[in-house]
Amino acid sequence: MLFRRRARMLRWLVRGRVGPVWMWKALMLFVAIGFAGQLLGVIFNKSSLQTAGRSIFTSADAQGPSLGSCQPHTHIMFLKTHKTASSTVLNMLSRFGEERDLRFALPLGYQLGYPLPFNAHRVKGYRGPRAVEFHIMGNHMRFNKPEVEKVMPADTFYFSIIRNPVALTESSFAYYKEVAPAFRKAKTLGEFADDPKKYYDPRLRNNHYARNLLLFDFGMDHNANFSATLAQRAEEMIRQTFRLILVSEYFDQSMILLRHALCWPLDAVVSFSLNARQQKLGGIGGLSGGWVGRVATVAGVGGKGRRSQAKILTNVTEKQREKLRQWNALDWHLYKSFNQTFWEEINRFGVAQMEEEVALLRMRREELAHVCLRDGGKPVEAHRIRDRNIRPYQSGLVKILGYELQPGLDNATRTACLRMIRPEIQYKDVLDAKQFPRPVAAQAQPEAHKQNLVVAAGGSLLRRDSSRTRERPMGRWVAGRTLEEGERDWDGNRLTRRNQTLIGGQYKGRLS
Repeated sequence: MLFRRRARMLRWLVRGRVGPVWMWKALMLFVAIGFAGQLLGVIFNKSSLQTAGRSIFTSADAQGPSLGSCQPHTHIMFLKTHKTASSTVLNMLSRFGEERDLRFALPLGYQLGYPLPFNAHRVKGYRGPRAVEFHIMGNHMRFNKPEVEKVMPADTFYFSIIRNPVALTESSFAYYKEVAPAFRKAKTLGEFADDPKKYYDPRLRNNHYARNLLLFDFGMDHNANFSATLAQRAEEMIRQTFRLILVSEYFDQSMILLRHALCWPLDAVVSFSLNARQQKLGGIGGLSGGWVGRVATVAGVGGKGRRSQAKILTNVTEKQREKLRQWNALDWHLYKSFNQTFWEEINRFGVAQMEEEVALLRMRREELAHVCLRDGGKPVEAHRIRDRNIRPYQSGLVKILGYELQPGLDNATRTACLRMIRPEIQYKDVLDAKQFPRPVAAQAQPEAHKQNLVVAAGGSLLRRDSSRTRERPMGRWVAGRTLEEGERDWDGNRLTRRNQTLIGGQYKGRLS
């Protein structure tokens, strides 16, 4: 329309000879410039529309460096340990599986029977050993290998993640102080560290959070007295099953090893830190960018670590840290051993290649955070998140942070970004609804029922007990520990009800 108007004006000026020659010549020049500007504008607009239509999640950068001819693993079991950045790892598994319509081994509630040893019948839709193909298992459980093998295929890739037990205890203290009696009795972590036995009673429920929590999650006896033989046996049992053990202090390096082990694209292991505490974050997406170049020493993770110990344990002295290492001696043995193995894996991978791929991972995280997240990609307090469906649950003595999506995203980009920031509990509900669609009338869960379920610090599911003022964990407890009659440990040995003594073979220690 504008083009036709300018053409008519030009013909009128030429035919009518209106005004001096210089005037209509100037007008002709003006019209020509207008034509050119309009033409260029159309070209640029088309270019910008094409760029906007091409999602950042489908770009070449999403794939990352070539992995050769390997095929992606789709049968995966992740042992989600507590306070180890495992919620962030679970988010990756959830995204990968949802995007490819894989089937998840989901819990009937929100955890797979934790803190009871895992039982296959805790999986929703389970119909007997291998009757249904499940691709991914990753919600909280206390590991029990024979029962897991009933659910997952024989070619399943098993992996888990560990953390320095001193830092883990600090985080556990903050999350579970009102849940674990041993922590509740102590005013500070330093006070607990000075004399753990003064506060710790193995018979009391939830005290497993206060001692050798890693070993407990791996399905073994966290209360056993330390011996080198016992610790080495526990280590070997883990090595026999788990093909990769990640280290949370070196999260980015862990993601590169995981990516290559699973043969996954780069975007599958790019993440924003989830379920994180307010006072411990830095950098875009809640993960700091410092490179850790050396193995952690036996004295603890060095100052070059992803989070320095000085910032983590401000109220604990070095002497108290050593006491915590002794108190968690079995966990400390596992951490040292698998930390060493982790760096041996990096050396085989190639240190230079690791540095290059970690740099690419961090660049990609920054790029996706810029596209997806408000506030420059930094996590925010839950009450600042406008969408209530992605607010992280708040529990314990600390604030759990989350993210807000950038406004104005196209549908495809918004969907991909939302998957990256969706909290663990809400993501489980989304996956559950897809795998087990319900009639419309049944989809609205009564609010009263929701209020009876409480998520304790760190994700432990509790039920309100109307007969007591305290909350009690769901599940049956025996002598202060959870155990079912006649169950077997994950190496196949039978356990007794009273003290969970390992019976079988030549060894009769107290692994559970």
